Amino acid sequence: MLEPQLVQHNFGAHRPKLAVTCSDIPNRYIELLKKKCDVIVCEGTNRTDILHTVSGVDGILWLTADRLDSEVLDAAGNQLKVVSTMTSGMDYVAAEEFIKRGIALGHTPKVVNDPVADIAIGLMLAAARRFHEGRLKIVTGQWEMRPQWMLGQDVPGSTVGIVGFGGIGQTILKRLQGFNIGRCLYTGRTRKAEGDQAGASFVDLTTLLRESDFVFIACPLTEQTRNMFNRKTFALMKPSSVLINVARGGIVDQEALIEALQNGTIFAAGLDVMTPEPLDTNDPLLSLPNCVVVPHLGTATQQSLLDMFTITANNVLSVLAGGTLIAPFRK
Repeated sequence: MLEPQLVQHNFGAHRPKLAVTCSDIPNRYIELLKKKCDVIVCEGTNRTDILHTVSGVDGILWLTADRLDSEVLDAAGNQLKVVSTMTSGMDYVAAEEFIKRGIALGHTPKVVNDPVADIAIGLMLAAARRFHEGRLKIVTGQWEMRPQWMLGQDVPGSTVGIVGFGGIGQTILKRLQGFNIGRCLYTGRTRKAEGDQAGASFVDLTTLLRESDFVFIACPLTEQTRNMFNRKTFALMKPSSVLINVARGGIVDQEALIEALQNGTIFAAGLDVMTPEPLDTNDPLLSLPNCVVVPHLGTATQQSLLDMFTITANNVLSVLAGGTLIAPFRK
C-alpha cells in the first residue's frame, strides 16, 4: 500500500498544530502527520466548520475549493506561518493577503500534469467520436446500420491548438504524439523553448481558433482569461472543431458555449470543468448530445491523491521546521 513520503523534520520540543480542512483523506495519511504534530481534521463540510478548525493553528493543509482569503487568515490567528493548497490552480486564493501578512503559501503544481492531460485526451476522443450521443442513441432505440451514421472527427492529420502551454499543455502535446496529428499551435503570454523543441508553433489566439480542429484550454483562470471563450471567439472556430476544457469553467462563457453547440458553430465539447461546480442537474449542458461532461475528475486518481497530499504536507512541515516551501506559489 502506497504511503506519503514525508520529509523528516526536527521540530525540537515544540509540536506544531496543524489543521486539515477535509476529512475525506485516507486515515493512514493523517496518522503520519500525527507522529510529529497535533492535527485537527475538519469533520464538517461548510465554511463555518473550516473557520472553527483553523483557529489557533501553525499550519493549514487546505484541501477544499473554498475561498482562501483574509477571513480564513483572521480566523486562524497571528501565529499562522504556512498554508498549502492541494491544487495547482489558485484562482480561489487571495494570494496578496499572504504576501501582506508574511505567511508562506504553497500549492501542488507539476504532479497534476499527467492525470489532467489523460482526462483531456479522453474528453477529446469522447467528444470527437460522439460517445455520449452514441449512448443516447442506444438508450432511445435509435441505433442505425448505415455508412454515414454518427460520423465523427479525425484526430490523425488534424491541427491541435493549446491555449496555455504550461506543464499541463505541454503534457497534452506529449500524449498527442502517438495520434499522428498534423501540427500543433499554442498561445499564451510568451513563446516557449519547450514549444520550439516539440515543433509547436506560437501564434495569437485568433489564428489558433481559426486554424485548429481541436482546441484545448489549459491556462489559469485570471481576470485576463475570464470568459476568454465567448460568442466572438466561438464564431472564429471551425464548425467541425472540438473544444476541450480541463482548466477552469470561468474561462468559458457557458451560455455562449451552449449556443455554439446547439447552433453548430462548433462540433462538440468535452468538459471536465464548468460553472458552477457542482453543476445543477437541470443545466442545459447536460441535455446536449454533443457535449461530454465529467465532474472535475482531472486529478482523481489514487497516485495523484498520494502525490498531491505528500507535497501539501511537506510544504507545511518544511516551513514549520524553519525551512522553505517545497512548492511555493508565485503569483
